[in-house]
Amino acid sequence: MGETQATKKVAKRHTSRNPVLARGIGRYGRSAMKTRTAMYKRKLKTTDTKIEKKLKEKPRATITKTVGGDKNGGTRVVKLRKMPRYYPTEDVPRKLKSHGKKPFCQHKRKLRSSITPGTVLILLTGRHRGKVWTALLISVQCMCVSGGLAITEHGPLALNRVPLRRAHQKFVIATNTKVDVSSVKIPKAVKDAYFKKTRLRKPRHQEGEIFDTEKEASHSSKRCTWIIFFVFVLILSFLCLQKYQITEQRKEHQKAVDSQLLPLIGKVPQLKGYLRNAFCLSNGIYPHKIVF
Repeated sequence: MGETQATKKVAKRHTSRNPVLARGIGRYGRSAMKTRTAMYKRKLKTTDTKIEKKLKEKPRATITKTVGGDKNGGTRVVKLRKMPRYYPTEDVPRKLKSHGKKPFCQHKRKLRSSITPGTVLILLTGRHRGKVWTALLISVQCMCVSGGLAITEHGPLALNRVPLRRAHQKFVIATNTKVDVSSVKIPKAVKDAYFKKTRLRKPRHQEGEIFDTEKEASHSSKRCTWIIFFVFVLILSFLCLQKYQITEQRKEHQKAVDSQLLPLIGKVPQLKGYLRNAFCLSNGIYPHKIVF
């Protein structure tokens, strides 16, 4: 037994060829280690594959052809791909190869599994950010335009002053709290076009005495007249800007949805107080540890 153990080779412990003098400092430098490890003798480059060899081989641009006749030299170099004789005067647009990729408007939209009609959501952007809403209707009509699904949400207005609004699904946090809104009847007019923003335009200026200038006035008086005119126009445009006004139709729709939603919220314990308070993070509360 003793002889067999002696014959066994003891495996050497792997150590670095550059002994460490201190932490992070070796005895030999970079150039000295290259000579010690004989890196200059090693062949680092691997052999080329068949595909790499094909890529390196350039396609032939010319070919040598035999030509008859005593004084023609016998051979002639001819281009394989001749240049076109006609060039368009304007750049012709070419269709780029997209390799089967669809444009953004044709991408498939998916709704988050946590968002369903009746889910209580927390809004993250806009005027009502931090407020807690109730999802009523999930619309798929604006997929191509906005790039995602829109959720019609409601406060209700009596609890947190949030009217009927539309929000994108990526700007909300879905909670586990849900309200049964299957019995809520939403007006037919509440669609994507219902929430479209109306443009406010400035009123056009009417002709009056301000535009009339005397032809015989001097240059200095004309200059003063134009300064007064521009100041007056600025003040007039500032005062006469159209303001957004809520229509009677929206008020009726708001009351109709509120009257149906408030009794349903009252059935869930402590939900009214939850909807009244805005969501915020305080000291010691981390968003990745919160269970919504």
